Amino acid sequence: MSKSTKVLRELSIEELATRRRELKEEALMLRVQKEAGQLENPSRIRQARRDVARIETLITQKRNA
Repeated sequence: MSKSTKVLRELSIEELATRRRELKEEALMLRVQKEAGQLENPSRIRQARRDVARIETLITQKRNA
């Protein structure tokens, strides 16, 4: 388990939902930058998608607990 996952586990469902929304907005902006040829770090798109998935998993776990 990574350090960021440990930090995410301590957040409430509402805080996780807010973080998920921020990451989705960031991913959108990164895709726009990619299409414009201005993206400096293409791997950041992949990382943002994985972070969103990680948060969605935690939200599901918390709701089912």
